[in-house]
Amino acid sequence: MAKTHPHAEASYRVLSLDDGSFGVEISVPGAYPATVTKFTREADAEAWIAQHQARIQAETGSSRWFRRSGTTTR
Repeated sequence: MAKTHPHAEASYRVLSLDDGSFGVEISVPGAYPATVTKFTREADAEAWIAQHQARIQAETGSSRWFRRSGTTTR
């Protein structure tokens, strides 16, 4: 049975923070939202979202996220 990455169904929202910086709120079904903070520009936060989604796609295709670091497959 194929498994999906935990963040495959995540939704993202750019937040304006009180200090003028930006954050990204990540909402994963069944979990509390998490926030990645301290992006200087809104465009930087949006670029982070795009990179994160691309990384998830790449890891899902390779099943890389299922392995522990330092372990080998036989």
